[in-house]
Order: sequence, then structure tokens, then C-alpha cells
Amino acid sequence: MQDQNLRNIAIIAHVDHGKTTLVDEMLKQGGVYRENQEVADRVMDSNDLERERGITILAKNTAIRYGDVKINVVDTPGHADFGGEVERILKMVNGVILLVDAAEGPMPQTRFVLSKALEMGHRVIVVVNKIDRPDQRIHEVIDEVLELLMDLNATDEQLDSPMLFCSGRQGTASYSPDTVGTDLKPLFETILDYIPAPQANAEEPFQMLVSSIDYNEFVGRIAIGRIERGSLKQNQEIAVCNYHTPDVPAKKAKAVSLYQFEGLNRVQVTEATAGNIVALSGIGDVTIGDTLCDPNAVEPVEFVQISAPTIEMTFSVNDSPFAGQEGKFVTSRQIRERLFKETMKDVSLRVTEEEGSTDAFKVAGRGEMSLSILIETMRREGYEFQVSPPRVLYKEIDGKKCEPIERLVVDVPQENVGAVIEKIGQRKGDMLEMTPVGNRMKIEFLVPSRGLFGYRNEFMTDTKGEGIMASVFDSYAPYKGEISRRSLGSMIAFETGESVTYGLFNAQERGTLFIGAGVKVYEGMVIGVQPKSDDMTVNVCKKKQLTNTRASGSDDALRLTTPRQMSLEQCLEFLADDELLEVTPENLRIRKAILNHGERMKSLHGKK
Repeated sequence: MQDQNLRNIAIIAHVDHGKTTLVDEMLKQGGVYRENQEVADRVMDSNDLERERGITILAKNTAIRYGDVKINVVDTPGHADFGGEVERILKMVNGVILLVDAAEGPMPQTRFVLSKALEMGHRVIVVVNKIDRPDQRIHEVIDEVLELLMDLNATDEQLDSPMLFCSGRQGTASYSPDTVGTDLKPLFETILDYIPAPQANAEEPFQMLVSSIDYNEFVGRIAIGRIERGSLKQNQEIAVCNYHTPDVPAKKAKAVSLYQFEGLNRVQVTEATAGNIVALSGIGDVTIGDTLCDPNAVEPVEFVQISAPTIEMTFSVNDSPFAGQEGKFVTSRQIRERLFKETMKDVSLRVTEEEGSTDAFKVAGRGEMSLSILIETMRREGYEFQVSPPRVLYKEIDGKKCEPIERLVVDVPQENVGAVIEKIGQRKGDMLEMTPVGNRMKIEFLVPSRGLFGYRNEFMTDTKGEGIMASVFDSYAPYKGEISRRSLGSMIAFETGESVTYGLFNAQERGTLFIGAGVKVYEGMVIGVQPKSDDMTVNVCKKKQLTNTRASGSDDALRLTTPRQMSLEQCLEFLADDELLEVTPENLRIRKAILNHGERMKSLHGKK
């Protein structure tokens, strides 16, 4: 039996192709807001970091009413590092809207999310978005989408997917690439006609797969998923089991509170039936992939295991001379609790305690982006800690050491193509194809994940800020040999104190500084970068020696160049293997793992 008054869809796309903006307009035209209600742009990106960076990090649920039909919409992240979110969200829905930018066309993440949706047999509505861009190339993008569908072995039905042409910002949709619509009615109508209603076997015993987790300080974990069959009442006794652990007996639990989605809100209900997407609280250690079912019919739903992390960093207690001065949470117990709490929400994250140390934790994730967002979030919450440079996780396959490989797509002006190909070649990348797009070039590579560490800055310099790069995990391949990380050396503070103009003036002739005058520094802290590959120790606290023949003001005023400000991502990219990043709510400081110059030299020569 199908519930014709219900549709469950996910919006999938590459990062920045306009998913969240389109959902905004769907909410407005679906009558979710009052006539005069003031609404923020990209209302679904509720998290501060999401709003600042203009990306979606966590999948969000919302519901829109169109006529008598309730359309549950899940807005998914487009960034490759949050792919773990996308995989499981697709389990909740019966069809997807594939959004493609009318200028950029399909990108690596479009390929990744679409392949997952096609594998599950979902129906696809293709939406070419941003048709009002001056550099749009709609007809070429249509061909590229069809090529992508054929590449991914889409069925005949999936190849015949309806195609719509939208402007998310204007809130318009049309059936033809050459006419501009007036509203989103064509999109709503296509969803109702083409996306099947969920199967709703309300008479059978209750069963639901947990596809997403939210966390709330008051009620703990909140399980979100679609009811596969049967119905669920508030305070009903349920059993929790998992397909991948058949030997573990099912746990008893109770659905304390039950919610459905209406617009942007969760509305408490007393009962929900099959086909509906619901959220329920009251189950302490529920996790993604668990099946909630009737205690008398314990049947776990099959579930694809989340892909393993490919990159790891060590988070440890801050032990620099400035430790504990700026942060609110500084102990290993507080850092440990916070990291394990994060694993409750983010399933693609793995936290383990480092052997032989109580102060360090290995945190593994899908990519630098996801880990840097965790670092930034903790920093804003008042945590103080230090992190190691990112490193990839190797796998042994058939007795060979294998490493993760990324599929990288770059879109660059033609005059920069040579520089980009040369740099990727040095990083052991293989070029797959090169396609001209207007006066730009779109190039696809397969590159080891570790080859991309620290590359984004160089890429932006090589393309004068005009290049676009995006990568997604492709596969594991045999280890490709050594890759040189960084050709530049660090400038290291010689002693603890406060930086002085006189000392900085002498140092700036040798490289680029990260700090200005009047900044507290300590021995072993990295205060700049110099063009030679060796590290250099400089004394930036050195004051001018005064004698009775020279007054302090007799020389010309010393001019300092503006120091280079580094963002969190740039700091992580900069780190050499023997360096750490000290993260506090107020500062980011790069430092040597061994602070003392003498001890550092001993360990260096000991290695040789």
C-alpha cells in the first residue's frame, strides 16, 4: 500500500551548486512562512560555521506542503568530506533531485552522490540550476549529465529522467532550457508525478532504520529515520538491533518522545505510520545503522557500512609554555569527552586513545575539511589543545602497502594549465582527461591523498586565485613512493619573550613573518617562513644595544612589512612533520614538537 499524500526526496549536488538556496525558495513557495515573516538566507544552514563558509556540513530535514501532499526534503552536504552523511540519507528517501550548476556542469561530488543514488535504484529528477548566470552553458551541461548517467550504468528509466531548468535564487523553474519560469510549480508537479510515494504497510510489525543522528543536551541522542513498516506510538516498547552485529542480542528501549517534520520545525506527535520520516528520543546509545523494531519481530534492516576514514591527526593536551592561559577546557579528560561526544553525531569520525599516552588521541576522518571544522568548532567552544599534521591511513591489500587515491577535478584558465599539470605530476598524480570549457580548461587527475596536503595554497597562487579544485575519494592503490611535502623552511623563535621591532626587522629580510611587534613568543615557536629548505632560528626579542654614544632615537624609524595572517586550513597545510599546531580560542600558533634548540638538533642528528 502506498501513502499518496507523502513524498520523501533528497537534494544531492556538488558543493556550492545551490541546494540550500533552492530549498529556501521551496519553503517560501510551499507556504511554510507567514506572509510578513522575516527569513534569513540559506535558512537550512543553521550552524555558524556553515553560514560563514557558505557550505552545508550536516544533512538537514524539512517538510513542505504542496496541496494535500507533504514533501519531506533532506538537504545533503555537497562537500566530499561529509560523504558519510550522504550515503545514509539516501536510505530514507524514494527519489532524488540532482542539482547541477549551469556553468560548472557535473563535478566530482556530483558523480559520487549520483552513483550512490543510482545503486539504490532511486528515481532522479535532474535540475540544471543557476540558469541566470552570465556564463551559463545549459545545452553542453545537459549533454555532460547524460554522459555521466551513461558512465554510471544508469538504467533506461534513469536515463529518461525528467530535466528541469531552475534559478534557485529567483525561485523559478521551467520545462524548457530556453524559457524562464515564473515560480517553482513545475518542480513541485514533477516531484508528485515522478517520485513514487513510500510503501506503507501499516498493518505489519514496526520497523525503522536509523539513518541520521542529532544530539541535544536535554534529551541526549535523537534518532532520525523513515518508518519502513508498521506504526510507532509514543512510549511504545521497542527493540534495538544491528545488521552487522547479528550475535549481539537486541536491546530493549522506549520511544519517549516522537516528532515529525513540519516546515523547519519538529512537531511532537503521539503516533506515526510507515513511510513517514520521524525523529525520536529516549534511546541512550542508539547509532546510525541500528534498526528499531517491534520486540516480537526483531529483524534488522540491511545497511551499507560507512566507508572507513582515510586521514588521521593526533589531538593532544597543549604543553607549550603558554598552556592554559586562554582556553576554558584544557585537560585530557575534557578533550577526550568532547571528541567522543563528536563521534555520537559524526559516524565517519573515529577516535582512539594513543598507546602509551593518556594525553593524546588519534582522530580519523574522511578529509582535512571535516577535521578542520571539528578543530574550529572545539576552539570556539573554549577548548585548548594541539594537533599534529594530517597523515593518511594506509591499508594492506594482497600483501601490498596501499594508499588512498583522490579523483581531483580542476577548472583553470588556459594560461595556468602547464603550472598545474607540473605541480600535480610532482605529487605523483596521473592525468585522466582534459576538456576545454570556453577559455578555461577542465582537467581530471588521480592523485594520492597525501599529495594534496598543502597544495590548495600553491594552486591558488599558480592560478592567480581563479582556479577551482574539487576532489573526492576514489580508491586504494599501491603506494606511489615519497612525495616532498614542503620546500620552504621555518623561522623559529630563539627565546621566550615579546617580539620587538628591532629583532623583527632583522628577521624579515630573510623571509616572510607571521607575527608583528608586541606579540608574545616562546622558544621553538614558528614565527615565519624562509625560502631555503632548512629551518632557521632567529631572535625576534632582541633589543637594540644602547651605548653612551648612540641614543635610541638616532637611527631612522624601522619599517616592518605586514605579517602574513594564516587561517586554520593554511596552518594545517603549512605544518612540517616535526611541527604541531597549538589551537586556543584566541590564537593559532605553529610550533616545533621539540621546543629546545639543542635537543632538536640532537634528535635531528641522532636520526641521521
